[in-house]
Amino acid sequence: MPRCRHIALIAFPDVQILDVTGPLEVFARAARWLRDEGRRPDDAYRIELLAPVAGPFRTSSGMRLVADRAVAQVRGGVDTLLVAGGAGTAAAMRDPRILPALRRLAPRVRRLGSVCTGTFVLAAAGLLDGRRVTTHWRSCARLARMFPALRVDPDPIYVRDGNVYTSAGVTAGMDLALALVEEDEGREVALYVARDMVLFLRRPGGQSQFSAQLATQAADREPLRDLQAWIADHVAADLSVATLASRVAMSPRNFARVFAAEVGVTPARFVEKVRVETARRRLEESAHGVERIADQCGFGSAESMRRAFLRTVRVTPSAYRSRFRSVPATPARPSLAARA
Repeated sequence: MPRCRHIALIAFPDVQILDVTGPLEVFARAARWLRDEGRRPDDAYRIELLAPVAGPFRTSSGMRLVADRAVAQVRGGVDTLLVAGGAGTAAAMRDPRILPALRRLAPRVRRLGSVCTGTFVLAAAGLLDGRRVTTHWRSCARLARMFPALRVDPDPIYVRDGNVYTSAGVTAGMDLALALVEEDEGREVALYVARDMVLFLRRPGGQSQFSAQLATQAADREPLRDLQAWIADHVAADLSVATLASRVAMSPRNFARVFAAEVGVTPARFVEKVRVETARRRLEESAHGVERIADQCGFGSAESMRRAFLRTVRVTPSAYRSRFRSVPATPARPSLAARA
């Protein structure tokens, strides 16, 4: 049985509180479930909060957290070391108590990671050069400018490069923690924790930081707003401009003009984004073939879906599935002739 894994998270004044409490709660719940279910006699994880100075400190929300130890006091024994982000990141990047400790501990830990803008702190310590990383979508361009040796990917909710993990903003830290739990204890445990915490979906790391609704904008007019939601629920339907215009009692020409002005993209582009997003999720979570998923998502053919993926995701559906699939493939059934 694996030993109890020590999870340490470095925070600092004006940290984003969810960057801290979200991931640590994932590990704590996993440990509790494994113990309560009789899977382990001890705790799978021991969590510890570190800061420049031991004791209480203020988060960006005004609430206070209490650090167990100063980060400089840690000499070893850490399995996974994470760094949080938030409004206090700029000061943390220059903190002489944090950066030397990070440089000293990084070679000794099994996994090193960051949540949200905590990526900046790891980069400032010189621990990310040459690596593919991510951070909060609003900060990706700034991260790339400040640290040109990094390969910044603004899209995924988390990225693994070797034993280094970086995640996107705020709640994406919980997705990263769930992925680490799955690595350690298996998919069943990670899914239990996700359900127990009422997380809508345990998202694979390759999933975009944006849904199609978030990547665009909500229309000001209520009929168009309702139409956006209807599109997401009816991806296999006829979503031509003429059909959509009729649902909101507008002429096709006026509808296309008003929709583009309020949503920021044409109706056709919005529909494609929603269909690609739905197909991505089904490729990640189901064992259905590409042809079937293309039909379910309204593409009409696998080739149409392939072209949409290349435009939107920049990889083919098959390549996307091979990289981000979270369920095992279902073996193909033998044909009737073969069984005969």
